Amino acid sequence: MTPDVQMRPATPADRAACYRVCLQTSDNGADGTHLHDDPDLLGHIYVGPYLEFEPSFSFVLEDAAGVCGYCLGTPDSTRFYRRFEREWLPAIQRAVPKPAGQPAGWTLTQQLQNVIHHPAPLMHFPPEFGAWPAHGHIDLLPRVQGRGWGRRLMELQMERLRDAGATGMHLCVAPGNSRAQAFYRRLGFFELDAGTDQPPDTLFLGRTL
Repeated sequence: MTPDVQMRPATPADRAACYRVCLQTSDNGADGTHLHDDPDLLGHIYVGPYLEFEPSFSFVLEDAAGVCGYCLGTPDSTRFYRRFEREWLPAIQRAVPKPAGQPAGWTLTQQLQNVIHHPAPLMHFPPEFGAWPAHGHIDLLPRVQGRGWGRRLMELQMERLRDAGATGMHLCVAPGNSRAQAFYRRLGFFELDAGTDQPPDTLFLGRTL
């Protein structure tokens, strides 16, 4: 019997569908479409460069209705961020305007525009994270949540990262996303301390591979 959901390597043709999944899970796991004036900005940051630079660590879930989840990662965060800044962002920056006005009044879209033009805080890899050089993230639409697919994707990702030589993996999650935190902790992730570089809106988790 053919399963109703299949896990497979991502391809360049999955980009638009993965961008939609990113958007539809962006509000602490809920659909954040209504929060964004430009539906592609999140995908430009959190999806596109992984599909481009790390195809061996990019996986999707697909059912009869299409792509419904993904797991993306890299075994070498330093190398990935270098390519992200030098090879991925320039074309995006030319297409995306810089935000105008005072930062205190920026919309979420303008905040993301600023991230694209000033990505340094996004490319956050504290020296303390040397034991966890890989990083990744996963998003699933509600229709495939709670069925074990998230665990399967993460286990596959961690296996591939380990085979590539990564000694550990870190990820970040919003402090308010308690469901995601519980999911990662069940997989053996624990809280990491980024010291004085810890962003106020980010919780870092990690585990050995």
